[in-house]
Amino acid sequence: MRGRRPKPTRLKVLMGNPGKRPLNECEPRPEVAVPDCSPELGPVAHREWDRLVGELTSLRVLTNLDRAALAAYCGAYALWAEATENIGKFGTMVKSPSGYPIQSPYVSIANRQAEIMMRIASEFGFTPASRSRISAPSDDAFS
Repeated sequence: MRGRRPKPTRLKVLMGNPGKRPLNECEPRPEVAVPDCSPELGPVAHREWDRLVGELTSLRVLTNLDRAALAAYCGAYALWAEATENIGKFGTMVKSPSGYPIQSPYVSIANRQAEIMMRIASEFGFTPASRSRISAPSDDAFS
């Protein structure tokens, strides 16, 4: 399939259906729920999970199907935080075994994890731009 990925009907409704195209009435609508935290997540990722679950629950956009995507975000966040801490400790440049200055491997790790986080963040509406395209649902919006 080419072109843009289709938006979920729920997001189209929240955005006011800007394209005025027919909405998919047969699209699955999972129940709003709080998924259990993935046991594979470490302490830093677990803290981020708890923080985000609170926010997403209040917006009523989290379902059990979102567990893996949210876990991936939190795992990327933990790796990014560790790499950023090590950049602060060792700097952005380190000496190679031959004595020449090279970019710290932590810089690459931090950049890659930031890319992953931003991609997942836009799916959940964590970024200002993605948030500006939706509005919080009313209780009867999806009845």
